[in-house]
Amino acid sequence: MDFEQEIKNLEKANRILQKKLERSEADRVKLEETNSKKEALLKKVIDELQESKLQLEERGKELEKTLFHLQTMQDKMVALGSMVADVAHEINNPVGFIIGNINPAFEYIHDLFDLIDLYQQNYPNPCPEIKAEMAAMDFDYIREDLPKLIYSMKEGTTRISNLSNSLRTFTRSDTEYKVQFDIHEGLDSTLCILQHRLKANQDRPQIQVIKKYEEIPIIKCFPGQLNQVFMNILANAVDALEESNLGLSFAEIEKKNNQIMIATNLATNNCIVIQIKDNGCGIPEDIKSKVFAHSFTTKPVGKGTGLGLAIAQQIILQKHGGTLELNSVVGEGSEFIITLPIE
Repeated sequence: MDFEQEIKNLEKANRILQKKLERSEADRVKLEETNSKKEALLKKVIDELQESKLQLEERGKELEKTLFHLQTMQDKMVALGSMVADVAHEINNPVGFIIGNINPAFEYIHDLFDLIDLYQQNYPNPCPEIKAEMAAMDFDYIREDLPKLIYSMKEGTTRISNLSNSLRTFTRSDTEYKVQFDIHEGLDSTLCILQHRLKANQDRPQIQVIKKYEEIPIIKCFPGQLNQVFMNILANAVDALEESNLGLSFAEIEKKNNQIMIATNLATNNCIVIQIKDNGCGIPEDIKSKVFAHSFTTKPVGKGTGLGLAIAQQIILQKHGGTLELNSVVGEGSEFIITLPIE
């Protein structure tokens, strides 16, 4: 009896052992499958990391090229600014000479006309030769037109002088340190330089510039760089207006009334706020988030590098500790808001 029981116990133990062996085999297969999945996953992660590394390297090369391009552009602008300032200075000398002599010339002409009047009063009947000469030269027309001619010369030289001074203001070379600067002076000099793009032409009326300047303090900044920001934003505003005019007649554009509004004010947080707004075509939502990105542009090839607003943002944020924001509605226009700390 004990022998039979022992056999049964052995058989039972054998069955238990068999089940354990089967479970062990299943666990082994399962472990191999898990390890295989882990190896596949690890390989995938390694491949993705390798691909990401290559993408980062390519991106790094692109950033290096962009930075080099930016530095080259800034160097060129500094050199160009220095040259323009020198040319403006040279222009001022002869223009100043002309302006200084126009008023005396006008007075001399007035005196000569008075003398001729006096001759005509005392000698009302000149000889036929003098009468013939006066008729040939159309003396009455000269007398009426010559003062207008002198006045137009004065206006022209004044405009040249204003443009020259604006160029000198606009191209102020920045030193390593910030200097005192009148923001309104910088905005006005930029508008003067852009005057040729604002005036009327055969396709459209003049672009109206509305200035709402409030009293703001002079601030320490890099004037040349800020003027570069103003130029970029205002030039983009003109581009937006011209784009919105496409397909419209002169009368339709006149009714639409192209406008650029420039407002300045002193904010409660001890900052100066500059708003530049146009009533052009506006910027779609999917593009608004990209306008400050390097090399992004919606302009045709050859018309823009896509670096203008990127540089503008860099100048405002990094160089001046301010902010540059964009508000835009398609069909209504765009507004750039610049905030600059006073200190």
